[in-house]
Amino acid sequence: MALVAALEADLRALSAEARRRYPAVKDGAEHAILKLRSSSSASDLSSNEDILRIFLMACGVRNTKLSVIGLSCLQKLISHDAVEPSSLKEILYTLKDHSEMAEENIQLKTLQTILIIFQSRLHPETEDNMVLGLSICLRLLDNNRLPSVYNTAAATFRQAVALIFDQVVSAESLPMPKFGSSSQTARTGSVTGDLSQNISNSEPLEKDVISGRLTTRDTLSDTGKLGLRLLEDLTASAAGGSAAWLHVTSLPRTFSLELIEFVLSNYISVFKILLPYEQVLRHQICSLLMTSLRTSSELEGEMVEPYFRRLVLRSVAHIIRLYSSSLITECEVFLSMLVKATFLDLPLWHRILVLEILRGFCVEARTLRILFQNFDMHPKNTNVVESMVKALARVVSSIQFQETSEESLAAVAGMFSSKAKGIEWILDNDASSAAVLVASEAHAITLAIEGLLGVVFTVATLTDEAVDVGELESPRYEHHPSSDYTGKTSQLCISMVDSLWLTILDAFSLILSRSQGEAIVLEILKGYQAFTQACGVLHSVEPLNSFLASLCKFTIVLPTDAERKSSLVQSPVSKRSEVQVDQKDVIVLTPKNVQALRTLFNIAHRLHNVLGPSWVLVLETLAALDRAIHSPHATTQEVATAAPKLTREPSRQYADFSILSSLNSQLFESSALMHVSAVKSLLSALHMLSHQSMTETSGSVSSASSKQIGSISFSVDRMISILVNNLHRVEPLWDQVVGHFLELAEHSNQNLRNMALDALDQSICAVLGSEQFGEDPPRSRDATLDVESKSTELKSVECAVLSSLRLLYFSAQKADIRVGSLKILLHVLERCGEKLYYSWPGILEMLRSVADASEKDVATLGFQSLRVIMSDGLPTLPEDCLHVCIDVTGAYSAQKTDLNISLTAIGLLWTLTDFVAKGLHHGSLVEKGSESNSVDPTPPQTNGEDKEKDTISNFNKPDDDSRIQVVNHEKLLFLVFSLIQKLVDDERPEVRNSAVRTFFQILGSHGNKLSKSMWEDCLWNYIFPMLDGASHKAATSSKDEWQGKEIGTRGGKAVHMLIHHSRNTAQKQWDETFVLVLGGIARLFRSYFPLLESLPNFWSGWESLLAFVKNSIFNGSKEVSLAAINCLQTAVVSHCVKGNLQLRYLNSVMDVYELVFQKSSSYTGDTATKVKQEILHGLGELYVQSQKMFDDKMYMQLLGIVDLAIKQAIISSENFEAEFGHVPPVLRHVLEILPSLGPPEHLSSMWLILLREFLHYLPRVDSALPNEEGSEVSEHKADGSSDKTIPTTRITSNMFAEKLIPALVELLLQAPAVEKYILFPEVIQNLRRCMMTRRDNPDGSLWKVAAEGFNRLIVEDVKICSVGGDSDLKISKTARIRIWKEIGDVYEIFLVGYCGRALSSSSLPAAALKANETLEMALLNGLGDIILKSTVDAPREVLERLVSTLDRCASRTCSLPVETVELMPAHCSRFSLTCLQKLFSLSSFSSETENWHSTRAEVSRISIITLMERCEFILSRFLIDENNLGNRPIPTARREEIIFALQELDLLTIHPEVASVLPLQPHMKTILREDNRDTRTHLLVLFPSLCEIVLSRETRVRELVQVLLRAVATELGLEKVSLSS
Repeated sequence: MALVAALEADLRALSAEARRRYPAVKDGAEHAILKLRSSSSASDLSSNEDILRIFLMACGVRNTKLSVIGLSCLQKLISHDAVEPSSLKEILYTLKDHSEMAEENIQLKTLQTILIIFQSRLHPETEDNMVLGLSICLRLLDNNRLPSVYNTAAATFRQAVALIFDQVVSAESLPMPKFGSSSQTARTGSVTGDLSQNISNSEPLEKDVISGRLTTRDTLSDTGKLGLRLLEDLTASAAGGSAAWLHVTSLPRTFSLELIEFVLSNYISVFKILLPYEQVLRHQICSLLMTSLRTSSELEGEMVEPYFRRLVLRSVAHIIRLYSSSLITECEVFLSMLVKATFLDLPLWHRILVLEILRGFCVEARTLRILFQNFDMHPKNTNVVESMVKALARVVSSIQFQETSEESLAAVAGMFSSKAKGIEWILDNDASSAAVLVASEAHAITLAIEGLLGVVFTVATLTDEAVDVGELESPRYEHHPSSDYTGKTSQLCISMVDSLWLTILDAFSLILSRSQGEAIVLEILKGYQAFTQACGVLHSVEPLNSFLASLCKFTIVLPTDAERKSSLVQSPVSKRSEVQVDQKDVIVLTPKNVQALRTLFNIAHRLHNVLGPSWVLVLETLAALDRAIHSPHATTQEVATAAPKLTREPSRQYADFSILSSLNSQLFESSALMHVSAVKSLLSALHMLSHQSMTETSGSVSSASSKQIGSISFSVDRMISILVNNLHRVEPLWDQVVGHFLELAEHSNQNLRNMALDALDQSICAVLGSEQFGEDPPRSRDATLDVESKSTELKSVECAVLSSLRLLYFSAQKADIRVGSLKILLHVLERCGEKLYYSWPGILEMLRSVADASEKDVATLGFQSLRVIMSDGLPTLPEDCLHVCIDVTGAYSAQKTDLNISLTAIGLLWTLTDFVAKGLHHGSLVEKGSESNSVDPTPPQTNGEDKEKDTISNFNKPDDDSRIQVVNHEKLLFLVFSLIQKLVDDERPEVRNSAVRTFFQILGSHGNKLSKSMWEDCLWNYIFPMLDGASHKAATSSKDEWQGKEIGTRGGKAVHMLIHHSRNTAQKQWDETFVLVLGGIARLFRSYFPLLESLPNFWSGWESLLAFVKNSIFNGSKEVSLAAINCLQTAVVSHCVKGNLQLRYLNSVMDVYELVFQKSSSYTGDTATKVKQEILHGLGELYVQSQKMFDDKMYMQLLGIVDLAIKQAIISSENFEAEFGHVPPVLRHVLEILPSLGPPEHLSSMWLILLREFLHYLPRVDSALPNEEGSEVSEHKADGSSDKTIPTTRITSNMFAEKLIPALVELLLQAPAVEKYILFPEVIQNLRRCMMTRRDNPDGSLWKVAAEGFNRLIVEDVKICSVGGDSDLKISKTARIRIWKEIGDVYEIFLVGYCGRALSSSSLPAAALKANETLEMALLNGLGDIILKSTVDAPREVLERLVSTLDRCASRTCSLPVETVELMPAHCSRFSLTCLQKLFSLSSFSSETENWHSTRAEVSRISIITLMERCEFILSRFLIDENNLGNRPIPTARREEIIFALQELDLLTIHPEVASVLPLQPHMKTILREDNRDTRTHLLVLFPSLCEIVLSRETRVRELVQVLLRAVATELGLEKVSLSS
């Protein structure tokens, strides 16, 4: 174990140290080591005396080193309980001997050992040992001059005393509560903190003694007797005598008194339970303290020790605080002496010590309570608490008589600020004596203020305790006044308040008026709040009102008043002066004012149920605050201690005002927590405040001051706030609040009337918007007695609330009140309309009367309310009110005051119908069962599910009631229709047009919910009569022009509003209505035509509609005609796609369209043109949607209509194109629909008729065509069948043909293959004729369009054939040959005769010329790259003809004389070169990129011969021309041509099959074929010509020829070889 090892080490050290001089010690140490090794525990060590003996022997030699080792080992043994108690006396004598040694470390070791003994189990239990141990400490304390030894001895003795009394407590089995330490109670940041801390430290010891759980006794144990002897000696020493039991002649009095103070404060149970100790306390200690206290208080001029006096006062404080219940007389003496010391002429530090003691009593609720109970409430004792409070107040009031009062106040404020921050307030080191004096005085005042605050908070705490235990009623509940309070705590609180409030209020008001520091102001105001709340709880009226009045004086004060204040303060009992705030003065709220207001708010919150008449004081102040907050001159100020006032930042000002305003509002919001009687008291006070101001403002408006208006406004706003926060119990408060508002509404002052209206608005909306109106009891399924009673209550509240509004409207004498009441109604409906139920009849009656009002403002407001009902209130509107609502809406629709109202009201009818139709849907399903009104039938079970899901009429009623509901909904719907039908005849076009739109929107939206019988009624009673009436009015109305509304005068003449020319007559206005009717019918047909078609007699209605349409087309205006066509078009097109349209309706529409064009002679003009365009557009759409329904007859009728349209357009607009430069509109529409007129599959035979019909409109050219040599070639004739179909009408202009050709080409490509190849020759012939117009009109566009169409047609056809698209088509060879011959003719005639030539033309821009050239190149590309390279089935003669065409075009440059070539345009030479390039391309072969087939081989064989001939001609012609020209240069075109030919010859590679047709010797062909050198055989054919051309003067030509000759040598195997090899 560690102890044994440590002792062994110490023994070895001891043996080594005593080796020379003390052999006996050395031997003993070695022997002890041997003994030590056999010991393993502390009990073994304690049983072995040798080990203890060697250490005592070492100490006995009195050698310093040996003594230190010996004492250390003794300490270790005692600490580990390794010493028997029987050895204690020997150890103590050893320690006594060592205490006499002079060495400091020996003395310190001795004291340590003594303390360890008292802490261990060796604690002295006999009187001798106890005295011996304590005397050692006292001897060292008394005889030693070393500070360390003295301090250690004092500390050791203190701890020994504490351990002795701990042993007493343990031996006597006493409880060990400790009330506090011997030092003064720690101070927190505030008095409330000190109070709560002391409350938490309270002990129930005294209660235990009083209740008998702990009984007092006079017998003591031995340990208790030792402690008593020690206490008696300490008391004697403190009194200046000797300690007989301790055998000490004298002890320091301060030291003794300090120990007594420690024992008194920490071992309370010893003195309270053990009577001998109590006797010592009563007779000896109290006597000692009285003597000491009297000596320090009354002996003047004697310099006494401050610390000793502090100890005396602290001991007195402990006795008063802890033992006052048992030491009544002594404590009364002590308290009297302390109070007397506060006003004796004593040193300031002494007074401060006394004040600290008194402050401690005040901030300890337990102590103060005991003192007040034992003294002030006891008739035989002195009122010590009252005296103590007056003494503290006297100290506070003394500040106003001091010369340095301002400095002292600033110092007091600084002390409070420092304490609030948690730091001690300390003077500067270099402070003057005057500053020290001021600080000391401030400290005294601070202690007094804190003491008074402690009293206040103690009263508040005790009051709360009385509330908690039930002795007092909480202010949060209803107050039931009682005559007396029997509880002990409550009686105590009332007595304390009655005896102390006046003194405290004087002191508080003085300090609050003179102080500016934030911390001290906050503390004082906390005291105000705590005491005022306690007074309220205790129902002490006079103190409550006095404190409130005093507090209100510090809330809002004008600066001028504050500056004139004297230092004297009014008595707080005096009435509170009125706070007069004029808005013209600058109102400054200091931080003190702000904090005072906050305190007032806190008090009002706490005491709202018990203030009663005292509310008047609070409300006057809050009204002034409200005016200050809303004053433009109001501001807040920051006041620094001992410094001038500084203005805050604006943001801080706004923050203060915002907080105060929020607190002001929260006070009244908390009225929800008040009892009803308290709320009525508050409302009465507000009414009193407002009524007083109303009386003062009864005169004119100008006589009303801002203060009075502000007070009324404050009262009204707070009444509203109270009402809003008491909505759960509004009924008993409503009359009191609204009665005042109605009284204000009758006032002569306009501002007050407006205020009353606003307040009534807010109040009604708040009540109706409350949660109690969230559910509607009449609509619930199961009604109980509770629900019925609640329903009755809601009905009463709702009717009471809205009856005030109706009363205000109907009894108002002034228009602004009626307008205001309607505004309120509007707001009510907007916010709470869905919660109303019982008051709807009255509301609708009120709105119905408003509809007839002549004032526009009134009517507008009434209609706005109706709009709110229709928008949001219909679901909550009782069903028996729906017909009234419809009637009211109709009244607003028909009124003449405001047009906009009428228009909007008509829209509301739609909203109403939408709501009604929801119930109608339910009814229709019940009435019809499994029958459905929709187009798509619905199974019966689905109807049942829809019925269950319906939420509009969700009542648990029998089926008969449901049927009644159905009938009612139908009647409501037809009631709306009847109103709309009347509005359709209104003289105002806007109204009737809006009615028409609404009517058809209703039917369009809800038609699927109507039964067939209802549809019949709509058709025959509303729709067709409406159509007939509109048609009649449109035909018979006046055509006179109108003048617009007069909007003013100019130059003495009236100025009228401009009206558009399309609406400046009555007839035009009715035309617009007629158009709307037709558009509405069209929309109905689009949605419900199958349903309507199933109605009986609908065909007769359709025929009448056709009659209206025909009449409208031929006799109506343009917009009516177009609307009529659209009506028919919509009906048919919308449903023909679905296949559910009968054919007779389609035929009837086609007949109408045909009739329009048949009557073309009598039907002309702009309207007719527009109608025809619309018909053509509709015809195309109709055909696209319904082409599956067409047969041959109908298709022919369609083509006949289009043909009529074209012919009429051509006849009537022959000069149109020339004049306007574009196709006439009718023809343009024909072109638009033409692509969509392709026959369907079941009418494929119609393709021939369609295309031949339109081919007739292309131009014809019958003249002979010149070829390139100048001879004429007659045009190839087409079949006789084509000639027979040529129409008699001819087109004089080509614009239509230009637009028609692309459409025809597109149609032909879409046509079936059989019909397409039948028409192919005819189309090509017509395209050729158009292309030939280039001769007569080279600048025109017709030939271009035709050329593009021809090229596209040929190219697309060749592509189709190439991919096998028509491979399975059986077409006769004759037909194909004819087609290819036609194609060959076109290419030969157009390319040879019209392309690449310098045709006579007007000057064209470069872009046009470039476009023409591009088109020519496109034709060449189509011929050379596509047709001749594809797998076409053209005969050989056609192929030869096509190749020949290319050759003829390529020969242009080389065939002309040299002189002519120079004049040839550049594009001609480019065209010729392109043709030459095509010949090379057709002759060439590339195995990598080309697909070789039979047609390709045939073309290549033809083209290679032609190419060789052309190349020989070019070469020979070039030599001839070069020789003829001599030194003159060759023309550029000829030079470029030969260079191009030579380059292409070098690049040309031919197929072996093609090489076989070249004119070479057979053996040469055989050799070349065997050597695989036959791909360039063409060079051998041209070898003679190449040999001749080497003589040319052109260097580039010679170079190219040289290249070709080398190529020939290579082909013949004649490459140059080395002779040496």
